[in-house]
Amino acid sequence: MDKAIKDGWMVIVNPKAGNGYGLRDWPIISNQMSNKGITFACMFTEHKYHAVELTVKAIKDGYRKIVAIGGDGTVNEIVNGIFIQQFVPTVDISLAVIPTGTGNDWMRMYGIPKTYSDAVQSLLTHYTVLQDVGLISYYETRIPHQRYMANAAGMGFDAMVNRRFNRLKDEGRWNKRLYIKSTLNELFVYRSRHFKVTVDGKVFFDDAVFSASVGIGKYNGGGMIPMPNAVVDDGLFDITVIKRINIFNVLWHFPKLYNGKLYNYSKVVATQGRHIVIEVHPESPIEIDGEAMGYSAFTFELVPRSIKVVVGKDFQP
Repeated sequence: MDKAIKDGWMVIVNPKAGNGYGLRDWPIISNQMSNKGITFACMFTEHKYHAVELTVKAIKDGYRKIVAIGGDGTVNEIVNGIFIQQFVPTVDISLAVIPTGTGNDWMRMYGIPKTYSDAVQSLLTHYTVLQDVGLISYYETRIPHQRYMANAAGMGFDAMVNRRFNRLKDEGRWNKRLYIKSTLNELFVYRSRHFKVTVDGKVFFDDAVFSASVGIGKYNGGGMIPMPNAVVDDGLFDITVIKRINIFNVLWHFPKLYNGKLYNYSKVVATQGRHIVIEVHPESPIEIDGEAMGYSAFTFELVPRSIKVVVGKDFQP
């Protein structure tokens, strides 16, 4: 490593985040950073996965503090860039977020301020925690792939809704109710799949599944709480399985996904573990941190306390 360590922040801006809020609000955010005396440089993403490349470049150039201007997908790409680079240990990098995305689930669990001024202030206070990260293996056109996960992954119904949502968003049909609309539309066409879930070498579940989630964090899907007991640094994945249910039960119990009471429903089973293997028939897609990735079978491996994140001042691990 022949580049000098830089004191300032590298800001990676996703101009498409939040239906263009990343680009629209960047002048506001940059002015507030300048007014608070924060030293920074910035780069803009130009295509999918570009933030991965920009993160590797920033670290190679000597930056040890990175700010994501975007949503969960931007965070995921930066986290993958931090793990792909080979210059320094991952825990040497501080990752902060100023949220401009659609879901912002990763930020929600850390109490990261929603206002730009408060989020910028968090760069100065620089409260950090070390969180766990997941490494997920899956298939794309029958070729094995791997992806790091900062927050949560969904399979079954959850992944199908995510694909519908992202497709509509890419078509420019973005609005605040789009995820709910995608969920309701998918309900009428989705069919449960058979999941075999093995946790730390023991079969945990082997039957029909409506939806399944594995997470480091609690939130997914723009405020849903599929893993209400998740702790970001406990060295364990949380796994939630919703058994096969009919459309009427989905609608009746849907509020439990938002109020943290999902585990009170008899059709839900949950556990924790460090190594998870999930086989699905017929095959299921997966969404990782809100991004559609590939198909089963899936393997989840935990990388404990492996990334340093800037959190809100009131966050309690």
